[in-house]
Amino acid sequence: MKATAQPLTPTAIIEKGRFAVFSELIKARLTFLVLLTTLVGFYVGFRGSLEWLLLLHTMLGTALVASGAAALNQLLEREFDAKMRRTEDRPLPSGRLQPATVLVLGAASGGLGLIYLAVAVNLLTSLLGAITLASYLFVYTPLKRVTTFNTVIGAIPGALPPLMGWTAARGEISGGGWSLFAILFFWQLPHFLAIAWIYREEYARAGFMMLPVVDPQGHRTGSQAVSHTLGLLPVSLAPYVFHLTGTIYLAGALALGLTFCWFAIQFSRHLSIPRARQLFFFSILYLPLLLGLMVLDKIK
Repeated sequence: MKATAQPLTPTAIIEKGRFAVFSELIKARLTFLVLLTTLVGFYVGFRGSLEWLLLLHTMLGTALVASGAAALNQLLEREFDAKMRRTEDRPLPSGRLQPATVLVLGAASGGLGLIYLAVAVNLLTSLLGAITLASYLFVYTPLKRVTTFNTVIGAIPGALPPLMGWTAARGEISGGGWSLFAILFFWQLPHFLAIAWIYREEYARAGFMMLPVVDPQGHRTGSQAVSHTLGLLPVSLAPYVFHLTGTIYLAGALALGLTFCWFAIQFSRHLSIPRARQLFFFSILYLPLLLGLMVLDKIK
């Protein structure tokens, strides 16, 4: 199996398509999720008539930071990605792009995004972007090969984008913004545990210290999936407590949260890949539904 990137050939990118290669480089689906949560944070946090130009600046700057972080993360993990079937076809291990190219693209995108946010939005949002970028690359990424606690650490940069949207809209950090951060923080944990259980053998082969790798029986993995969804349930009600949303959101958040808990409990009881997939797929469904309720039932 490949352990390093192969030399780039003239047809390597063309064979897969330039758009597809660069979409993989910036982890387009993950970046889309970052932008979605940033958008909701901005919309929920904004008072009065929406400033569309400010929203555009926020989204563009955040997209640049997120794209740069994704590219640099793949640069740092290229040798480990080559050892897993789910990641061996990424641009670097497959040889479609070279490390020097990704370094320039990633650094330029991330740096430009932070400058753009500072100039076009505000310094606080740029600072949060810098914390997100640095903690993702230089704390979470190396910790994945050191401790199972990496998932909790990694949930911090993953939860900062909605707070960035909030600060872009309000210019300050307050309780409502922290509630959005907390929702994303707790949501990521059962979501990532389900993924790690499904791919635990590949993570072990690549040397990643995910909890299911050191917990082959799955008792800790299952109990943590349940505890994190239970933690998410009251946290998801915080936007109502902070008078950001109304009773429709409250009812919907309760229903979604209890269903999420049910899937986590079923996973902890059976600890099978089908149950892990069910938990994973519901987590994918849960977040946009919760955010959609938040937008629809925002108290203006």
